Amino acid sequence: MLNVIKKILPDAYELLLRRNQILEVIHENSPIGRRMLAEKVNLTERLIRNEIKVLKKQQLISTTKIGMYLTDEGLQTLEELDKYFNEVFYLADLEKKLAESLAIESCTIVPGDLDQDRAVLSLVADKAVEVMDRLLGEGKQIITVMGGTTLKEVANHMTPKLSNNRELLFVPARGGLGDEATIEANIIAQRMAEQTGGQGHGLYAPEHVHQNTHKELMKEPEIKKTLELIENASLILYSIGNPIVMAKRRGLAEETIEYLKEKGAVAEAFGEFIDAEGDIVLKLPNIGLQSSSLNQIEHILTVAGGEEKALAIRSYLKTAPSHTQLVTDAAAANKILNWGDPLK
Repeated sequence: MLNVIKKILPDAYELLLRRNQILEVIHENSPIGRRMLAEKVNLTERLIRNEIKVLKKQQLISTTKIGMYLTDEGLQTLEELDKYFNEVFYLADLEKKLAESLAIESCTIVPGDLDQDRAVLSLVADKAVEVMDRLLGEGKQIITVMGGTTLKEVANHMTPKLSNNRELLFVPARGGLGDEATIEANIIAQRMAEQTGGQGHGLYAPEHVHQNTHKELMKEPEIKKTLELIENASLILYSIGNPIVMAKRRGLAEETIEYLKEKGAVAEAFGEFIDAEGDIVLKLPNIGLQSSSLNQIEHILTVAGGEEKALAIRSYLKTAPSHTQLVTDAAAANKILNWGDPLK
């Protein structure tokens, strides 16, 4: 939020920092006179008089003959500001370290652990939409999306604001898995279109099919048209799945699931099951975006969080293009960084 204020209202950002500094100096040096305060914060006495007037009106400070004090409300406000600034600067540092560790373009981190507090998923979704708004240009923009509970939440947090000066077209990046309809890529793409006032385009085919069927379906004109849209997308939005959960969602045979366990699969995306070293242990023929096509998409946005997903995020992003951007939570970020070895 501070970065947003800094960009949109730079004067408000400077004012917030100034008043926070004034409250800190009064707290550390009370009782303190106006002249001494002006010297310590390096402001003119005229400007200090104006600031004191405002802070006193807000009942944050009290003035006496021997100097100024913080009121109880002023002390509480200062404590809340300190907590907020500490969290903001801590997360900013964590974002930089995580992006460097994963060798990707950038990371955006929200506080908490969505495994322990589902409200954190809402924060992650909000941030994902915020990042999309920053990345997308004006005019026609094609956004291709995967399925899953995380992206379902992202869809629910979208608003018409995302369509400002844009014509948005949402396209599913994969076919259907045949399980819960609300987390299918087709449904999520349509939901995003509804939420933003954009358009949706479906991919009406199963994602995982037999090799021979796959070849035949790829010849279908409507499927070919959809795949062309996908490969010309401005942005791909996807999450990283638990490999065993995703194998079951795809209806894979029990022996295949056992094979994935034996091979140490820890992550899944784009029909690829990845081990802890970032190697593909199983790749399914799928109808939709291939990971090999990611490099040609301008913006890659990965959204995944929770400490339990840390290994999956870390392992899968070993294979990701360097211009990938990640939205996650502090629990996953700290877990990844605590492994402490370079990924690339």
